[in-house]
Amino acid sequence: MAKGNGTPLTDELYGYMLGHNPPLDPVQRMLVEVTHTQLPLVAGKQVAEEQGPLLAFLVRLTGARRIVEVGTFTGLSALSMAQALPPGGTLLTCDVSEEWTRHAREAWEKAGVADRIELRIAPALETLRGLPAEPHIDMAFIDADKDNYVAYWDELVPRMRPGGLLVVDNVFYHGGVTDPDATGLAAAIRDFNAHVKADDRVDSVMLSIADGLTLARRR
Repeated sequence: MAKGNGTPLTDELYGYMLGHNPPLDPVQRMLVEVTHTQLPLVAGKQVAEEQGPLLAFLVRLTGARRIVEVGTFTGLSALSMAQALPPGGTLLTCDVSEEWTRHAREAWEKAGVADRIELRIAPALETLRGLPAEPHIDMAFIDADKDNYVAYWDELVPRMRPGGLLVVDNVFYHGGVTDPDATGLAAAIRDFNAHVKADDRVDSVMLSIADGLTLARRR
């Protein structure tokens, strides 16, 4: 299948793109550096540098006031979205690690957005199932344990307001989704992608941003 007019993303072009995007502010940059210095073995869990400005842009574009995030890690994505919230906006983020989210809390405090963010340390499915059942969420970001993506999705979609936006990271799973015999987490993401494509509750599009990003609008 022809790839159309896509341009290979070289290191030089990647740097050029970052140079023409909103730059990370000092707290965001500090958080990137702290994550890679103090958690080098898992630093790849942090969203790509271009995703922070994109998430902030989507918050402003949709006018989101109520955001739910599944998967906090060290808090860069939550920080980016919280900074873009309008007055009175809130973000609920879910994780199970006190160690990782300690860095997140410190960054949110330094950035002055800690009062907009509620962090719940508990299995995310428990947190999501405890939310009001009626549609009330404006935007959701899923970036946690891949084998639970379908379950997270099915808890969130009914709670999204009409026109609400879901953003899902790692839908390429490092290219593993193209293997029809994929196993493990690659197979879980492959199944998730098929689930989204077949879901008539949403309009969705998959984009080749970072490790693959799906955007879906609640009908």
